[in-house]
Amino acid sequence: MSQEIKKSSKSDLYEHHDYYLMDELLSEDHLLARDAVRQWVKQEVSPIIEDYANRAACPVHLFKGLAEVGAFGPSLPVEYGGGGMDEIAYGVIMQELERGDSGIRSMASVQGSLVMYPIFKYASEEQKRKYLPKLGAGELIGCFGLTEPDHGSNPAGMISNIKDDGDAFILNGAKMWITNSPVADIAVVWAKDEEGKIRGMVVEKDMKGFSAPEIHGKWSLRASVTGELIFEDVRVPKANVFPEIRGLRGPLSCLSKARYGIAWGAIGAALDCYDTALRYTKEREQFGKKLAQFQLTQKKLAEMITEITKAQLLTWRLGSLANEGRATPAQISMAKRNNVNMAIHIAREARQMLGGMGITGEYPIMRHSMNLESVITYEGTHDVHLLITGHDVTGFNAFS
Repeated sequence: MSQEIKKSSKSDLYEHHDYYLMDELLSEDHLLARDAVRQWVKQEVSPIIEDYANRAACPVHLFKGLAEVGAFGPSLPVEYGGGGMDEIAYGVIMQELERGDSGIRSMASVQGSLVMYPIFKYASEEQKRKYLPKLGAGELIGCFGLTEPDHGSNPAGMISNIKDDGDAFILNGAKMWITNSPVADIAVVWAKDEEGKIRGMVVEKDMKGFSAPEIHGKWSLRASVTGELIFEDVRVPKANVFPEIRGLRGPLSCLSKARYGIAWGAIGAALDCYDTALRYTKEREQFGKKLAQFQLTQKKLAEMITEITKAQLLTWRLGSLANEGRATPAQISMAKRNNVNMAIHIAREARQMLGGMGITGEYPIMRHSMNLESVITYEGTHDVHLLITGHDVTGFNAFS
């Protein structure tokens, strides 16, 4: 690391907000996992995150800590590097990470949901044993290559392709907006074979013709590293290609897993903004009394905690369905869209409640607000998720 890590002298004063006593619906294991991650965020993320965001630098050293607190694949089996917990545990962990920063949650989401999950679900046993334990331990960093420069919301239009070459495939193409790619050791990549069917594979960073340049100039997710994936006649051994899965079902199942985590994570960002606004308005005086004594302030705070509570109930039910194997992609889309939209509105309102101080790094609100501008777009845009729900309730596909 070229620059010394600057730790903030501010304490992370966040206190949990549970207006509907949701903790009573969580198991002891859920609470233990959440509290461990919360403590880790307070000690390791909060003191440094403003510095990293200001410098648009990724705290890569946190990958090891994320592994140690069980943030990589919490609901995957222990024998494959996961945590052996359920989907609600996965959710509450993502919530605590995003309470710290959306970029930190993205690091974990990609590693667990978009790299470990497809390898666990679709790879051969040999591939699972080779990659998953090291990914779960943070010894390998992974990324997920689906989105292309000209094919964002339409992954079926991808032009990345593979051609048979004996014991390997020759991969050509490019991917865009790939979290972790410049620092990743491996990439789970999706490309079309010669029959036009989408195939998944693991591409290693030292394969000739593979590069991952970083994307610069982001005003959002500045503490998360984002890049491209470029493939120029990359020879990918057939042993690295997922043997059975064909078509969009493979990558879309991974996106559902990641979207589920985002639905929980966005609540964390909203809670941090609400907590900051509540504390600030109870301390700050104007016109001879605390800001929290004004009716308009109370209206805003009451609306915030109401929307957060509704999102908490939505995700808890979604988690219960996921544990039973009954959560549908459309249900996950609804939760992702609703909760991120809720969080971004709370961030904007909280920013105004702090006045000029709301735009400074003294408080986390502006950073959350900027981050959520990306979260509302990635893993399916706000409008695309709306149409997914529309398709589900009407039976008519607006995309075709």
